[in-house]
Amino acid sequence: MLARPRSTPSGTGARRRRAILLATEELLARHAPEKISMEQVAAAAGVGKGTVFHRFGSRMGLMRALMEERAVALREAVTGGPPPLGPDTTPRERLLAFLDAVVELIARNKGLLAALCHASTTAQRPATEDDEPHGEHPFHAFWHGHVSALLAAQRPDLDAGLLAHFLIGALQNEPVLRLLERGETARVAGTLRALVVGLLDAVPPADGDAPGTP
Repeated sequence: MLARPRSTPSGTGARRRRAILLATEELLARHAPEKISMEQVAAAAGVGKGTVFHRFGSRMGLMRALMEERAVALREAVTGGPPPLGPDTTPRERLLAFLDAVVELIARNKGLLAALCHASTTAQRPATEDDEPHGEHPFHAFWHGHVSALLAAQRPDLDAGLLAHFLIGALQNEPVLRLLERGETARVAGTLRALVVGLLDAVPPADGDAPGTP
């Protein structure tokens, strides 16, 4: 649960932002993301609807911002927390712990993530060079970069970047989200862990079979 904003002489904009995110979180506890309107959020936060649009742009922009808030704790644990997520252990242990944590995060926020994924894949807007690929969540870049770095550290012979896309992308796919919606978090986490352990323990390819070799 997000902390309720404190009243201070300064930081009015930050307090309003936190109030809006808190109101959205409380509404999500009772309603599916697609059932929540900007008017409901504004009323619950005690601000005008224009303030919500000004700060977040759209309903899905608001949902993305809330999901980013929820992902901050995991990012902080990865960058400066204790093992097994934090730096003071092996890349293998960090990778397995991180993927377990990602599955848990997605399982706790499956409705919100499903809505974000649907919005990303159906958005009708021209792509630009700087855009995230359709279907990627706003924190996908960090997740991918972290998994890729750990894979490269443990198995430099593998195509870490591509494998990281496979592993993270699998958790955004509709059949997996449906499993999490049915409460099969342990099944998803266990299967993903088995897949990664098999990958890490596989015999390295011969020189002529290495990725990128003609």
